[in-house]
Amino acid sequence: MIIVLKPEATEPQIDHLLDRLRELGLKTHMTQGEERTIIGVIGDDRILQNQPITAFPGVESVTPILAPWKLVSREFKKDNTVIDVCGVKVGGQKLAIMAGPCAVEKLELTVGIAHEVKAAGGSILRGGAYKPRTSPYSFQGVGREGLDYLLEAKRQTGMPVVSEILDTRDIELFLQKADIIQIGARNMQNFELLKEVGAYDKPVLLKRGLSATLKEFLLSAEYIMSRGNRNVILCERGIRTFETQYRNTLDLAAVPTLKELSHLPVIVDPSHATGKWNLVAPMAKAAVAAGADGLLIEVHSNPECALCDGEESIKPSKFKELMQDLRKIAVAVGREI
Repeated sequence: MIIVLKPEATEPQIDHLLDRLRELGLKTHMTQGEERTIIGVIGDDRILQNQPITAFPGVESVTPILAPWKLVSREFKKDNTVIDVCGVKVGGQKLAIMAGPCAVEKLELTVGIAHEVKAAGGSILRGGAYKPRTSPYSFQGVGREGLDYLLEAKRQTGMPVVSEILDTRDIELFLQKADIIQIGARNMQNFELLKEVGAYDKPVLLKRGLSATLKEFLLSAEYIMSRGNRNVILCERGIRTFETQYRNTLDLAAVPTLKELSHLPVIVDPSHATGKWNLVAPMAKAAVAAGADGLLIEVHSNPECALCDGEESIKPSKFKELMQDLRKIAVAVGREI
């Protein structure tokens, strides 16, 4: 439920209303816009059916939210959410291009790729220090040391860093060393992890699960936001279908649909979605045309020797070419890079 307050509503009137809602066992989230202050009510809306909320001083209107996700919904917040990551805006007019190696391997390699991504126009450095793998025998990442490599690359290039967290016990480490905490597809419904990252203001990049519906995806985002963290970025990275020609099926229809249902920024990962380097560029272009707010692209200077997902990584020269093409498409759809 959304409670819209009158422009002249006073602080005591607002506090009185908030106290009453808490007495009823409901949680509240207040958003102050340019013209109106809105209170989002979280909980069982049926409690308020016989409560004269419009009778409270300062209340202008009350609107029920029909979607099971409340804070994530367009009904709660009409304007697009723009998340500031160390000066890089995600969700604004300019597209956020996150690029780098799937897995951090060595310091020199990580820093070298970061410089080439920056030179080509990338705005955020991506890299996995911890890697969740299907096989226990596959490369699992270099761990804490990898985050230090990313920090050094950030120091040299100025690019913010996004990296994936796997364990709630590592939250303090990621708060210190990552600018965006990534929740991977396999952890989209790891609710304890979602609640943990939701307790902080650090931006979170939430990837859609391998077989998740959009409803499940948005409810996972709701888990994070319900704990107070409003800085959530949604990432479409392909879903599992019957098709075997490529790794996953990139659901580009999800981009405009998510943007219609939610105010959160939506980015696309064409690398994991396809699993093939030669499909990354066409799908990245299609994602921008579909209205994505950014991209997450795997770039590696020597994909043949990459320890993880080399088959879907593009070389820096290909990334540079792609960025040139993306600039043209961005202009055509009223955006920029």
